[in-house]
Amino acid sequence: MLIRDGFPGQRLRVLPRPRVAEALGSPLTERLLVTDAGHFPHAAAHGRARPHGAREVVVMLCTDGAGVVELRGREHRVLPGQIVVLPADEPHRYRAEPRNPWTIWWMHVTGADAVVLAGAITAEGADFDPVLAVHDPYAARAALEHVVSSLERDETDSSLLSASGAAWGLLAQLAADRARGVKLSGDPILAAQDFLRENLTTTVSVLELAAVAGFSVSHFSARFRKVSGMGVVEYQKRLRSARARELLITTDASISDIAHTVGYDDPFYFSRHFRTINGVSPTAYRATFRER
Repeated sequence: MLIRDGFPGQRLRVLPRPRVAEALGSPLTERLLVTDAGHFPHAAAHGRARPHGAREVVVMLCTDGAGVVELRGREHRVLPGQIVVLPADEPHRYRAEPRNPWTIWWMHVTGADAVVLAGAITAEGADFDPVLAVHDPYAARAALEHVVSSLERDETDSSLLSASGAAWGLLAQLAADRARGVKLSGDPILAAQDFLRENLTTTVSVLELAAVAGFSVSHFSARFRKVSGMGVVEYQKRLRSARARELLITTDASISDIAHTVGYDDPFYFSRHFRTINGVSPTAYRATFRER
């Protein structure tokens, strides 16, 4: 039996239909509006069967585990780092794999731009494929988290516009990824960013990263800053902060345990960095989010 929602630690927001109709009448959100969004961690037995499709374009990013999507008579396996785009009004089914259920960030989007961008992403025609390997799954996840957080804030025009902007940016990037083709490889700066993302608990010096890239420290640092908009140390701090925010929201782990999980031996040092980036302490951040 498939379960639609109700997973421990989930986040879920659905706009009421009258608010959707009102927002689609606004020039700010008429071309692209997020109507539903959420995060389902380790979603065992999750799945949906829509014989007439959904009214909106459905977008799902898999960040862990695996799942299966059935569309137009074909099955597509979905793995971490892949995103699914299901066109509006297309019959479909999807489900988490029983032995390794997926963790997904997802949204439903409607409007003329949503339809056009979805067509560009899935490459309508002979090359149609609803599953895309994301060039930067971390950025895609951040965009979807922004969408969810915006809808969690409230249903005002500003929050809906914020969600729509993040959704439009993500869909546009996915369309660019599809047009670009196979994921580019061999870029040492992207490789360094990937390494930092995947090794949050490892303290790596700029010298070591530069050596792996085959650059001098000064050349590597300049290229990294140009691509990232910040230095290596600040980049890693922000990666750790993003992971810490997720743990503060989705778990009851102590501040000390979270600090160790994201690479800090000293929880006080972690708290100081967290406050610098987020403007509040880890404890206050958790309390504020749960109040909302």
